[in-house]
Amino acid sequence: MTVFERLKEAAREDWTRYVDHAFIRRMEAGTLPEAVFRAYLVQDYLFLIQFARAYALAVYKSRSLEDMRTAQTTLNVIMDEMKLHVRLCERWNLSPATLEATPEHQATVAYTRYVLDCGLSGDLLDLHVALAPCVIGYAEIGRRLAPALDAAADHPYREWIGEYAGACFQEAAGAAIAHIDRLAERALTARRFDELVGIFAKASRLEADFWQMAFDIAEERRNDPAG
Repeated sequence: MTVFERLKEAAREDWTRYVDHAFIRRMEAGTLPEAVFRAYLVQDYLFLIQFARAYALAVYKSRSLEDMRTAQTTLNVIMDEMKLHVRLCERWNLSPATLEATPEHQATVAYTRYVLDCGLSGDLLDLHVALAPCVIGYAEIGRRLAPALDAAADHPYREWIGEYAGACFQEAAGAAIAHIDRLAERALTARRFDELVGIFAKASRLEADFWQMAFDIAEERRNDPAG
């Protein structure tokens, strides 16, 4: 069992709340409202900017070229992932400049700054465990949702699902799992594992909050007479 699988099992309730959120279930069914997806996508673009910083921090905190290359590879995947957001947001005539000028929602700030704080105050293992729910979790979600594309040729979220179910992102997630194992070989103790579970569980809860944020933004706009 990998360290990631052990973390997931130890934080099963928080993990399930994240990967089986209503956002994911409705996306799988193709019934997720476009307004909710749009709210999510804009904030996720801002989220990825901060996560790119986190992987840049991982390069800085690395003690070997192997660790640096692993972080750099995932950083490149994130930068490519942002292109997906730009393409999708073009449907609503939202330019990259408009996306970058959008204020970060508090859920975005809470999650990204938590990860950065884990990296700044802890070591490389702390940082990669805090990053794991995003990179590895999206790959798991992509695999789960991929069959929905076979069932519906006109699935409204085909491009998003295809991105995370695709070979490039799946390989990045596999590399992240293996990297956590290598880092754990150097410093993992029973006490340390309990601390990592705490980091992993909180990051998973913040991921679930990020899905919920999209519903909340869409609802606020729907109820805003000026909107």
